[in-house]
Parts: sequence; structure tokens; C-alpha cells
Amino acid sequence: MARFARAVAVAAASILLLAGCTAPAADETPSPTAAPAAQTVEDSFTPVLAQTLAVPRGLPTSDGRVHVAYELLLSNVTTQTATVEQIDVVDESGDSVATLDGDEVTGWMHVSGTTAPGRVIGPGQNALVWLDVVVDSMDALPSRLTHDITFAFEPGAPPVISNRMTERVAETEVDRSAPIVIGPPLRGPGWLNGNSCCAVTPHRGAVNAINGSFHAPERYAIDYVQLDADGSFVTGPIDELESYPYFGADIVAVGDGPIVSMRFDLPEQTPGANPTGLTLDEYGGNHVVQDLGDGVYAFYAHLQPDNPAGVEVGQVLKKGDVLGLLGNTGNTDSPHLHFHLMDSPSPLGSNGIPFVYDTYELEGTISAAELDEKIAAGGPFAIDAAGAGSQTDLYPIWLTVTGYPEG
Repeated sequence: MARFARAVAVAAASILLLAGCTAPAADETPSPTAAPAAQTVEDSFTPVLAQTLAVPRGLPTSDGRVHVAYELLLSNVTTQTATVEQIDVVDESGDSVATLDGDEVTGWMHVSGTTAPGRVIGPGQNALVWLDVVVDSMDALPSRLTHDITFAFEPGAPPVISNRMTERVAETEVDRSAPIVIGPPLRGPGWLNGNSCCAVTPHRGAVNAINGSFHAPERYAIDYVQLDADGSFVTGPIDELESYPYFGADIVAVGDGPIVSMRFDLPEQTPGANPTGLTLDEYGGNHVVQDLGDGVYAFYAHLQPDNPAGVEVGQVLKKGDVLGLLGNTGNTDSPHLHFHLMDSPSPLGSNGIPFVYDTYELEGTISAAELDEKIAAGGPFAIDAAGAGSQTDLYPIWLTVTGYPEG
């Protein structure tokens, strides 16, 4: 036994010497290994799970501010009914940067399986919440966001589920990179942005369950109609294409890159009503998808049939090239251009990418109330010219009227 212990000691000394160390003295007793300190992990039960659909990004806009538009998916995993009482968005310093309180939540939330607005999530139901954090500049963007959401549960299940609980959930980084700069897809004055970011318009609300997951391709999508000198986009019967003076306007490439897909075989719809019976691949109508590089694709939709510009798949477009004419094909109730950028060539199975136009003229804005009141008749809309002027590297938000360079 003693000879074996001696052999082990010699071997250990040799290893230490080879490593350039000094062996301990023969009478030195090694220190015992300290026991690990006790660690306490404080768990909290989160009856409603939450996650962001995509990493939020800042978008400099025509109102002189930066909007962070993103979505939360909520999932009630309990057998209780959960009512959202408040959503508080908190930055990395613990400061509140946006709050939805009480009935205010209703306008920014949709519960799955329902058609009426509401903020009550039933057992096993999901809900989407659209958020818009607004800061003064790109430099003021937070680096991280998290969400304190207060729920009222009925019935409660003490001590695990109280009647009223606040969860801190869905921590996410914020992408602080600048959005892509492109040219406008249209020419001329009077283009009304009737549907886009950053309120919960039909585009922002269009979150699709495609290919096994949720996608928000239209997060920054814009629908354009052109107003005449009287502030109208319809000059005759609403069910006749000839009543829309901008019908047939040139649609131009917003940057350089090849066409990766297109369609021009669908007929014009009769304006004045939403079409029915469309298949999933018909919603965009006749359209062009262009690869702008670095994983960014441009989508130009509802174009006239028969490929009037004579473009081809694989053709490399240059910024400003005409690629089609404004039409009324697909899921549309009046002639307009639908335009957005996305992170894949799939117009529906993608996520929207923020963008800004290199230059345009802000002519003014209209009110949301007037849009609701007069959209069916095509106007006329009163344009508030406050803040009008040339703008560069900004996104024209919902309800703006803008003019774009000719040629």
C-alpha cells in the first residue's frame, strides 16, 4: 500500500514539473474542495405565454419620429378566462416606453376565433397584440424591450393563479440598424397612403398562418390611390374602371435587381366591391417580385393583366424602370398599388421589412375619421398641409399624401 502511494506521488510530481509548476512540499496538505454555494432560483408561473413574432426594428417616418412596430402572440394555457387589463412596454433601463390601458387595449388586440374587438382570452385561446413604440430618433432606440402584462383571471386558482396577476414576458432585443433606402414605386403628385403602418390598419393586421407558422408580410405595406385637385380618387360611377383617373399609372422599380417571379394572367375585378372565391395565390393579383439583394424582396401587386411592360423572370431591373401598370386584379375593391418589402420571395409566407424612400414631397395628411366616412365614395378628402415639404430617407405613414419625382 505504501509503495503504491509513493508511486502516485512521484507520478503527480512529474506531471507538475512537466507543466512548469513546483510540486507541493511532502508535508503540505491540499485544501479540501469548497462545497458549492446554495443557489435559489425563483420561478414564476406565467398563465399566459407571450412571444414576439419578429425582432422589432426602428423606422424613421414622415411625422419626424421613429416607430417600432411589432406584434406579440399571447397564449392562455389555463382553464381560466384571462382579461388583458394593461400592457406596459419597458426598456432595458426599466423605463416605460409605451402603455395600453383598459379599453385602449381593445383597438390593438385580436383574439383568435372571434370577429368582434375584445381583450378577453378564453381557455386555450391565442391573441395577437400590435404594438407601436415611438421615440424621437434612431439614437434614442432602446436596445431591449420587455413587457409587463396585467391580467384578470376568472375564476382565480390561488395560490398559483391570483384573480389579478402581472407577468413580465417576451423580452426581445431591438434591431437598431437603419432601414433599407429605396426609390418610390410611383411617379407624380397626390398619392394617398390609405393603408399602412403604424396604426392597426388592415395591412398591419394581416398576420397569416402560412406554411406552419405566423407571418406578418404586410407590416409596412402601403396601398396607394391618387387624389385629383379636388381631393378625390373617383370621378364617376365607382363600379367603372374609367372612373379612376390614375388607373394604368406606371409602376416603377424601387431599386436594382432581377425579377424572381411574376404573374399577369388574372382579369381586372369590377371595382366597388370585394371579390370572392379567390385562391391563396390570387390574392396579390397580377404582380412582380423583385430581388433587391441581401435577402430583401420587393412586391408590387394588383397590376394590369397581359404584361404591358413586357418584363420577364430573370430580367434585371434598374431603379425607375417601368415593370407594370396600376390595375385592379386580385383581392382589391378599387384600383390601387399594393407595395411592400419582405424577407423572402413569398408575398404571404414572409415577414415585412421596414423601408424609407430616398426622396419625396409630403403634400399633407387626411384624417382617419374622414377616410372612414368617405372612402366608399372615393372622397373628396380635405388635405391638411401642415408640415408639408420635401423629405428624404423617411417612410410616409398612414394617411399621408405624397408626391414622387417624375422620371
